[in-house]
Amino acid sequence: MENTFFVDSDALSPAVLEKKHRLETDPSARTDIMRYLDGMEQIDSDLLDRVLEQVNRYDPTQYTDRDVRNALQHETCSIEDLKALLSPAAEPFLEQMAQKARLETQKHFGNTVYLFTPLYIANYCENYCVYCGFNCYNHIHRMKLNMEQIEHEMQVIAESGMEEILLLTGESRGQSGPEYIGEACKLARKYFRMVGLEIYPVNTEEYRYLHECGADYVTVFQETYDAARYEQLHLLGHKRVFPYRFHAQERALRGGMRGVAAAALLGLSDFRKDALATALHVHFLQRKYPHAEMSLSCPRLRPIINNDRINPQDVHETQLCQIICAYRIFLPFAGITVSSRESESFRNGIVKIAATKVSAGVSTGIGDHESKYTGRQSDRPEGDEQFEISDDRSFSRMYRDIEQEGLQPVLNDYLYV
Repeated sequence: MENTFFVDSDALSPAVLEKKHRLETDPSARTDIMRYLDGMEQIDSDLLDRVLEQVNRYDPTQYTDRDVRNALQHETCSIEDLKALLSPAAEPFLEQMAQKARLETQKHFGNTVYLFTPLYIANYCENYCVYCGFNCYNHIHRMKLNMEQIEHEMQVIAESGMEEILLLTGESRGQSGPEYIGEACKLARKYFRMVGLEIYPVNTEEYRYLHECGADYVTVFQETYDAARYEQLHLLGHKRVFPYRFHAQERALRGGMRGVAAAALLGLSDFRKDALATALHVHFLQRKYPHAEMSLSCPRLRPIINNDRINPQDVHETQLCQIICAYRIFLPFAGITVSSRESESFRNGIVKIAATKVSAGVSTGIGDHESKYTGRQSDRPEGDEQFEISDDRSFSRMYRDIEQEGLQPVLNDYLYV
């Protein structure tokens, strides 16, 4: 596979600076985003073509009030209805959308809200994604936890009462190979009922190995489904290969994973088209693999290094609420996760309408759970964070706040027998 690198020093050499500048200014210096690299598995699937066909035909401005009213009256939401609900014409109907979404949520999920927490175990990355705090050219403190440190972090988290954990790494096979992640999964199985992964995409047999090590589900952010924008933002590394990333969830399901999640990082491109693509990605997966659990994440771009260079498209809270309600109406059985990127007040409100899962006790840094969970100053080394969070509530406070909203916090609903 292609060899890339990461920066772990205070200065870039002239040769590295020159390569970085060429990647940024000369498209011919970059590889074709549709060309698979050595070692990348290609599967026979038409899902990408089907999603892009719908998205490329989507003009959000063509929908009218009448289209939105019709969509809200239909018992089953079609793809055309979804397009109307994501359009600007639907914004005045947000209250009606929220009411319909709430009914669907209560019908299929009751009043439950699932809780989990992420654990970053490494922040080395071999990709140059210009918007990401972990990208290989950023001057940050890189760190990879060893198994003793990972277990210590898990013990601290488990003592809080949490039963589901999401393991994350930077996208570096060299520093965080499948074997390393697999050993972390085995440790996680000792302390948690549910283990999720948010790592770089891998091949089917590697997903099978990780599932055998204890992983239950896989989350992959496509970031944006706009191929032209994707090419501008992902300049180097395995993440640059657009179709390999898109098909990650399908490879994970073929590898035995119980569930998968998809997401676009809203704000990188036209958020309405990215929301449509995300929903259709899950929809087509759901129809092809009806036995699997499907979910969506709804992250907006948060402040990070280089945000000023990518001209992010603002997605306001009302628009995010519109997207989440449209997701629920179109995909009544899918889980919807709203992360700590969003504010406390927004998350308190959206779990009463459409979201079914939230993170708590969140840190996007490496090795800092002891200091953040216990308040004790740790002498263990820590790695830098990927992005800033907005909602920093602890697990216990999040649990209490959900109960006070009249909802039932759920830590785990799945038992292996």
